[in-house]
Amino acid sequence: MNWWAFVLRLLVIAALIPAAAYVLGYTFLKVLAHMQYRLGPMEAGRFHGVGQLLADGLKFLQKEDLVPDKADRPVFLFAPAVVLVGVVLVFMTIPFGPPPLNIVNLDSQLFVMLAASSLGTIGVLMAGWSSANKYSMMGGFRAAGQLLAYELPLILAAVGVVMQAGTLNLDGIVEAQSQFHLFGTAIPIPYVIPQIIGFVVFVIASQAELSQAPFDMPFAESELVAGFTTEYSGFRYLFFFLAEFASNFAFAAIGATLFLGGYWVPLVPEKALWIVGPIALAVKIGVLVFIFFWMRSTYPRLREDQLQRFAWKWLIPIALVNIGLTGVLKVVA
Repeated sequence: MNWWAFVLRLLVIAALIPAAAYVLGYTFLKVLAHMQYRLGPMEAGRFHGVGQLLADGLKFLQKEDLVPDKADRPVFLFAPAVVLVGVVLVFMTIPFGPPPLNIVNLDSQLFVMLAASSLGTIGVLMAGWSSANKYSMMGGFRAAGQLLAYELPLILAAVGVVMQAGTLNLDGIVEAQSQFHLFGTAIPIPYVIPQIIGFVVFVIASQAELSQAPFDMPFAESELVAGFTTEYSGFRYLFFFLAEFASNFAFAAIGATLFLGGYWVPLVPEKALWIVGPIALAVKIGVLVFIFFWMRSTYPRLREDQLQRFAWKWLIPIALVNIGLTGVLKVVA
């Protein structure tokens, strides 16, 4: 790949992140509203409040960028960028279609993707510690503890897919699913069927990684005001907002690639995947994002002890059992 092609793809990613955040943010407002028997945004924009988030974004850009007097100023100012950079790196590793519809194609691509998704933890700690606010500090520590606890089942769920596919390359995982026939089925099936345990663990762990209800203790407004974002205003708060909904897209893209076949569609010729593939991936991402929002609007918030116990006593052992079963079936089959 030449440098011009690389820069062009980076520009596409730079445009895709706010677009994905906007679409998912608006979808969240409407889905949550209808699940609660409300209409949601209706006034801003000509169609069902479609301009609501644009109005909110312009409002944040007009607000003053405030820094607390006792804050660690360099760390405070840099923290939102660290969170957003982690999301950008994840987007760069997502295969949106067959080559060259991906920016990177590495042998250890899944490892790089999961490592990049963990970068936001550093930004969250930076934001909580540097704000000189006890609520922000508590929110940062809660978020860090939660992200570390649920990163393990997330990775262990992905290990089962890696064992079955025999590669860490995401394009290789998609190709392996396009050739996987369970019990001699005529049509290849994605890994969500043989890895259903890993898929469920991945979805739950992703919800916790996104700090969304019922795993939203870092933002428990009745206890912590706004958590580690309490002291942020203006465009820096907007960075956290963008990162939140772009992360929904990113984790849904990871899950769709690992368990739902990514851009691959059964019975579609390989040449047609250049056009059909990105559309199919977008549909699969939409399904997973809807599941995330459904969980967010259905279950009540867990206590901190319940949240940690659920990860260490249930999800991690279940994910380890799934790895053991995958290893046995891999050898037997």
